[in-house]
Amino acid sequence: MMRIVASAAVAVLLAGAPALAAPERNDPVSEKIRKERQALEKLKDEIKEKKQKSDEAQRKEASVLQELEEADHRIKLRRDDFVRVNEKLREKDREIAETTASLHRLRERIVQREGSIRSRLRLMYKEGPNGHLKLLLASSGYNDLQARLASLRWISRREFQLLEGHRVDRVRLEATESHLLRVRGELQGYQQEIAAKLAAVKEERTKKDRLLARVRSEKVMYVKAVEELEKSAQRVEGLLREFEARRKAAASARTAPAGEGLARLKGRLGWPTEGDVVALFGRQKHPKFDTYIQRKGIEIRAGQGTVIRSVSDGVVAFADWMRGYGLLTIVDHGEGFFSLYAHASKLLVSVGDSVRGHQPIGEIGDTGLTGESTLYFELRQGGEALDPLAWLARRR
Repeated sequence: MMRIVASAAVAVLLAGAPALAAPERNDPVSEKIRKERQALEKLKDEIKEKKQKSDEAQRKEASVLQELEEADHRIKLRRDDFVRVNEKLREKDREIAETTASLHRLRERIVQREGSIRSRLRLMYKEGPNGHLKLLLASSGYNDLQARLASLRWISRREFQLLEGHRVDRVRLEATESHLLRVRGELQGYQQEIAAKLAAVKEERTKKDRLLARVRSEKVMYVKAVEELEKSAQRVEGLLREFEARRKAAASARTAPAGEGLARLKGRLGWPTEGDVVALFGRQKHPKFDTYIQRKGIEIRAGQGTVIRSVSDGVVAFADWMRGYGLLTIVDHGEGFFSLYAHASKLLVSVGDSVRGHQPIGEIGDTGLTGESTLYFELRQGGEALDPLAWLARRR
């Protein structure tokens, strides 16, 4: 009887449990808290997503000069590829010329040997099948017989060499003609590759030209580029101060001075390159935006690849990329004098190299904040910019 009562009590409790839990689930306060938590989680996800997008946008928003520098790197890589393939193309041209000359010599030799073989065959035909035997039987004695035998052996060896040489030449001729066909196929492949490389250079150049066009036509872009260029100029000035401090610190210990300075050479320095001066030293006004910049050097326009030369003896203090300047070389001439050469397409010297006046140190290009092949040239003394035209020799 007690067991039945206990079982009934348990059943009643179990049956009543859902009834007790239901009011808690339907509690409006709990439901509101749950919805608020969901809304909070959703808001957190949205904030996280927007932050990620903002960070990504900031990463993508490169500076004008950085975009130009990246474009210059891509253009230089494409041009290096172009030069490499073009050199292979020239090698194949030389190989084809040498192979063609070899074919010509082989054909001439084959024609000569075939003529000799035909002459010998005609003689053998005239002598008949027993020509050699007749020659031996006509001997006047033993010594004459031995002499005639020796002559026939020499003729036999000569005929064998003639025939064997002809066979070898024919084999070589076939191999050389096959090689020539293969080289011509490779040449065609290189011609197609060089066309693709040239197209890639032009494409990258077009991208840079578009960016430069924006800098020239949009004042915001222009001002931004000028501000960034001024920062790069400050970095250059910092480098020059650092170089000068090192020079003074090491002056007593230096065994090979950078140079004797340029003071005695004012008005007699050699020009850094050929070409026309297209931008002067000093304060310059933008023709469109009515803004001014202080130019600390001059620009000389010349063809792509024109040689850049050191204006005097010195030591290379810097030779690398500089934002806005492109490929830049700085030469320390001693006594606080420095010369700067920017926008190069190729550097021919490295940091620490000693250079002589008029020595090639690079090649003109269009790297940095420029849209054409130019050399940007500066002269500095103790950090102060000097007008290069007052120091360079007068052109005749």
